[in-house]
Amino acid sequence: MLSQIICKDDVSLKEALKIIDLNGKGVCFVVKGKNLLVGILTDGDIRRALLSGGQFNSKVSIYMNRDFLSLNFDADTQLINQYLSKKGIKIIPLINKRGEVVDYADHENFHSIPVLSPNLNGNELKYLSECIRTNWISSQGKYVNKFEKIFSDMHPGYYSLAVSSGTTALHLTLIALGIKEGDEVIVPDITFAATINAVLYCNATPVICEINSKTWCIDIDSINELITPRTKAIIPVHLYGIPCEMEKLIHIAKDKDIFVIEDCAEAIGSKINKKRVGTYGDCSTFSFYGNKTITTGEGGMALFNCEKIYNKAKLLRDHGMSKTKRYWHDVVGFNYRMTNLQAAVGVAQMERFDQIIKSKQTIFNFYNKKFMGKKGILQLPINSSNIINSSWLYTLILDEYINRDSLIDKLKDLGIDTRPSFNSLCDMPPYKGFTHSKVLKNSQLLSSQGISLPSSSSIKNIQLEHIANIFLDAVASIQKK
Repeated sequence: MLSQIICKDDVSLKEALKIIDLNGKGVCFVVKGKNLLVGILTDGDIRRALLSGGQFNSKVSIYMNRDFLSLNFDADTQLINQYLSKKGIKIIPLINKRGEVVDYADHENFHSIPVLSPNLNGNELKYLSECIRTNWISSQGKYVNKFEKIFSDMHPGYYSLAVSSGTTALHLTLIALGIKEGDEVIVPDITFAATINAVLYCNATPVICEINSKTWCIDIDSINELITPRTKAIIPVHLYGIPCEMEKLIHIAKDKDIFVIEDCAEAIGSKINKKRVGTYGDCSTFSFYGNKTITTGEGGMALFNCEKIYNKAKLLRDHGMSKTKRYWHDVVGFNYRMTNLQAAVGVAQMERFDQIIKSKQTIFNFYNKKFMGKKGILQLPINSSNIINSSWLYTLILDEYINRDSLIDKLKDLGIDTRPSFNSLCDMPPYKGFTHSKVLKNSQLLSSQGISLPSSSSIKNIQLEHIANIFLDAVASIQKK
């Protein structure tokens, strides 16, 4: 982290040594004012200063190296790596046009902007240390209960159950609702495979549905024609943070007496008319995988609006083991529990929830404004006054004449990590035969031309400018042959 490698020019050698010891890189960047880079100080410089008569309370400005290598933040990645391969160069400060240090590159931190990275700058380490110090590291511990309470408070009327992953949350809700062999569950064609896999774990039959051309979520108009007497549930996925049209879907589900399980793995913080996603269906599920908006490394949460179903799910989560008779199993259950360690990270993450979501929305608004009407871009993610898109992963659709995969390769060479959108489920071998339609045009377009850009909540404004400019230049140079 950049803040751990910077010291002011008026601090003492002793304070600089503490910073160097903390970052473990053997160096600190000496700055003046608002991060204006004026020198570099290594642990070797401090050692030589002390040997030559300097004192621990001497100012770093006396002994810092004023003849140092720095590069512009938007320097070519290949150039940066060429310098790093030279003998004696272990770290390079990266500066903006004003000479302020904004990033660095070294052999562990190549100058490449990841598509997503966790934001762990709060109390995560503190709470983890407490778990280890007190030996509460398994699924027993106060942080699991705290994490569940946070979610119940956020989603009034729902009972929260912390589990080992978003996938197990989906499986658990389906099992608790009684979904079994012979039942059908409608799922969108574009989603991470966990959604459809959870249905198959129950030996039920998934029915793949087209997505809406604007929201990229399950197409409400296509659902009615897929409903049969065997349809027991629908799983709408709030894709990339974009809310599904839940009010229309809930109306259909209630009319047909069908369960609704909201897959909110990518959409914590999203709202429809100020109402949170995850509070429309009978159940909802969340994921806290390492790349999610809120992370616990691995982990998930299942929410239930029925206490009876919640209690059933809780029993199943804990091996089906009786709460009143030790080591007595009432049913065949699962080990789907979250550890206290994971929950501790989750609690720390949720302390900064509003800040993280605000950062995500800043990213969304910046990209949308920057890319609006640009050549080569067919469609931006939907933005309307009645929804809040938490923008887990900013995704857009390229014009069909753009070679999406070649663009991804070019951006990688330029130090910008991107991702293709999810593949259409019905195109993949395990899921062929679960669709009633030969061509799902909206799904095919997003699958073939969708691309996701760096969306980490910790991303800097200067990085966003850099990404956008590089992206537009690359789009202009890439065409299908």
